[in-house]
Amino acid sequence: MNGEVRRQRLLKLLVESDTPLSGAYLASRLEVSRQVIVQDIAVLRAGGHQILSTVKGYIVQKDAQVKRVVKVSHTDRQLRDELETIVDLGGVVLDVFVRHKVYGKIQADLNIRSRRDAEGFAGRIESGASQPLKHITSDFHYHTIGADSEQTLDLIEKALFERGYLVLTDK
Repeated sequence: MNGEVRRQRLLKLLVESDTPLSGAYLASRLEVSRQVIVQDIAVLRAGGHQILSTVKGYIVQKDAQVKRVVKVSHTDRQLRDELETIVDLGGVVLDVFVRHKVYGKIQADLNIRSRRDAEGFAGRIESGASQPLKHITSDFHYHTIGADSEQTLDLIEKALFERGYLVLTDK
């Protein structure tokens, strides 16, 4: 089959899957090498498809249908892990905000959708380009997280809790 037909079949497999598909699995299904899959993913991304690379494989990023605000706290060294935990479970970190006693709510849009986005953001912070917003509130901050379902948000909250990042609040 030619490259265009293969990429359309690849995209169909990804869109129809609710879980990440490994490069090896996709290569086997399409009878090509894993390297061809990597190249096809790059072509599809260049064409505007939101395909995420996770530790478990590739998945198409679906637009967030539900949102939840979580209060979190962590060290600067844990910032990358916090963001990767969220995106690896299918979440999108839409923003970060703090509640300052004098200035009120200070918010910044993030739109972190993938591990690459998380690494880029964390790398800019680690390079000293700027300080995390959480510094002005003793590391306490909030994220609005988007996901495809409440169940995904529940998984993300559970993982953040298990890592000690989630701050439990009265709702």
